[in-house]
Amino acid sequence: MQSKKVLILGGTRDARQLAFRLIHAGHDVTTSFAGVTEHPVQPEGKVRVGGFGGAQGLRQYLQVEEYDVVVDATHPFAAIISANAAEAAGDILLLRLERPAWIARPDDNWIDVENIEAAVSALPLNASVMLTIGRKEIEPFIKRADLKGVTRMIEPRAIALPPSWNLILERPPFTLGSEIGLLHDHGITHLVSKNAGGSETETKLVAARNLKIPVVMIARPFKPAVTTYSTVEALNTHISKLGSSAG
Repeated sequence: MQSKKVLILGGTRDARQLAFRLIHAGHDVTTSFAGVTEHPVQPEGKVRVGGFGGAQGLRQYLQVEEYDVVVDATHPFAAIISANAAEAAGDILLLRLERPAWIARPDDNWIDVENIEAAVSALPLNASVMLTIGRKEIEPFIKRADLKGVTRMIEPRAIALPPSWNLILERPPFTLGSEIGLLHDHGITHLVSKNAGGSETETKLVAARNLKIPVVMIARPFKPAVTTYSTVEALNTHISKLGSSAG
C-alpha cells in the first residue's frame, strides 16, 4: 500500500474514526474544521480550523498542499462545504463519507418537510416542542410566540432564549431512558429533527415512537453527486486499495 496525503473535511464522529483508521494505516492525514463549533472533539493527526474562502480558496489550498485524496465527512446538512469541495477538487479524488438517512417505521408519526421554514409552519398552535436542530436555525421557532419547549445543542447561542424555552447543552450519545424522560417531563407534543442519520442521536426518534409523539423531520439538502460510502470501514478500504495514482 502506498501512503496517501488525505484531507478530511470533518466535524463528525465518523470523520474522527476515519482519521484514526487512515493514520494507523500509514497515511498522512489532516482534518479540517469549519470553526462553527468552538470546542470540537479533536481527531488524531493534524488539524486545521477555519474556512478556505469558498471553492476557489479550497482549490488553491489543495493544489499548494498537494493532497491525493479529499474526504467530505461533514454533517449531512453542511451543503455549502460539500458543494465547494465538489467544485474545488478538480483532478483530486473526492470521496464522501455520509451515514444513511433515517427511514420512518410504520409505527412512527413523521411530518416530512423540506426546510426550516416548513418545519415551523408544520407545528400546530401552542405546541410544546423539542428542537434538536443545532443552534444556528432556532430563531424562526422562538419567534412564534405561541410555541414553547426545549432546544438542545452542543454549544450555547449568543442570545438568551425567551422564558418559555429551556436550553439543554449536551453532546450525544443519549440513552433511550433519558430521552423518554426528557420528552415526558417537559410535556413535549412535537419533536423537530434534521434527518442527520446515525445511531448516536437516533434514540430520540425511538423515544418519540414509544410516546407516540409526532416528529417534524427536515429532509437533507441537495449535495453534488460524488462517490459516497456509508461506513468508515468501506471508505478506509477504498483508500487503502489505491495505487500510486489517487485517480
